[in-house]
Amino acid sequence: MIKLKIMTPSGVYFQGNATMINIKTSEGQRGILPNHMPLVTNLVISHLEVKHGLEKEEYAISNGLFYFKNNEASILVDTIENVKDIDMKRAQAAYDRAFKRLSQPDANIDILRAELALKKALNRLGK
Repeated sequence: MIKLKIMTPSGVYFQGNATMINIKTSEGQRGILPNHMPLVTNLVISHLEVKHGLEKEEYAISNGLFYFKNNEASILVDTIENVKDIDMKRAQAAYDRAFKRLSQPDANIDILRAELALKKALNRLGK
């Protein structure tokens, strides 16, 4: 069993046990099982999957950090949202806004910020 703690700037989002954690890093997808080797890695905008036996929870996360040692895992992210709780209309509207900003370049638009908003919106939409 893995003791998992997920934190955001607002505080502890989740604290409990998991049998497996699937994360996406800049190096690719990783599955973390009990007794995995110690690991510190960065997380990219993606879906985080936490398994509790036969049950599975999936979350849309922003960039962050993952730490694992002695069957204890810590995840630090700016934002996290259970995919069941995502308002698809709002996510689609955010995607449309970001896409529009990138489609019509303007000297006043922060391209990196617009690209990040687009990635987050796509992640929330499950694409």
